[in-house]
Amino acid sequence: MAQIFDRSSNALARMSLVLTGLIIIVLGVTLNELQRSPWVTRQGQRADQPVPFSHKHHVEGLGLQCQYCHTSVEESSYAGIPPTRTCMNCHAQIWTDADLLQPVRHSWATGQSIVWTKVHDLPDFVYFNHEIHVNKGIGCESCHGQVNEMPIMYQQNTLQMEWCLNCHRNPVENLRPTSEIYNMDWKKPSELNPVWCTATGVKPGTPTAEAVNCTMTDPNKSHNPELASLNLTEMANAQMAGASATDAPSGVLKTLPASYKRFTSQEELGTFLFKHYNIRPARELSNCEICHR
Repeated sequence: MAQIFDRSSNALARMSLVLTGLIIIVLGVTLNELQRSPWVTRQGQRADQPVPFSHKHHVEGLGLQCQYCHTSVEESSYAGIPPTRTCMNCHAQIWTDADLLQPVRHSWATGQSIVWTKVHDLPDFVYFNHEIHVNKGIGCESCHGQVNEMPIMYQQNTLQMEWCLNCHRNPVENLRPTSEIYNMDWKKPSELNPVWCTATGVKPGTPTAEAVNCTMTDPNKSHNPELASLNLTEMANAQMAGASATDAPSGVLKTLPASYKRFTSQEELGTFLFKHYNIRPARELSNCEICHR
């Protein structure tokens, strides 16, 4: 019986299998790069807004604090978009006839909110809580970038799940003193720029992060031995008289002088803060509902 296929068909079949495999691999790599690209994540893109609000002008130029506009960032899952009244606190007196502020004046006159384009827009199934991140030592700059240098706000990071997980797997790299949360120019500790921190007792009903005090200046050099000795003597006398440390007279130290530890690397500082901020390790974050609705 004559062969239906020529002998060369075997080579063609092998070649087609190889080509099919290569096409699948190339397609997979292409789709993977596409879903990570700014075309999908919108990373670095500057959205059109009804008013060209400049964070650089208001933060870097005028010195406004983040909390002045984003009032609920420390106590709510939502940082909050400032109402028109916040804008008019200043612009009722300055730039009152500027054309670019016409939408603000119209909103104030009609009571209709300005429809802003959300820059950091997570999927609806993702739940992100600003409060817990801010109160656990994650700075604004860690997620939003150098906002004080952005004339027009844009998304600094991808905000994809991989980016979130990388931080949760090793939060030590991003933790900072809560006093530096809003500091856009925060630098990680080094030999030239050390950080001193101390931990005190946690008060009931207060965030655990408040039990940590940090300073960028050497507390030993700024410490006044005479004042400390005087305070300790007065407090000892008060305790001998039956008064507790919390009942000490005004101006007397409530607690013994804190012992500060010097940190010259982010890993050492982050590990210290991780422990005293009472942050759960990644293996304990096993419930998907923590992040997903």
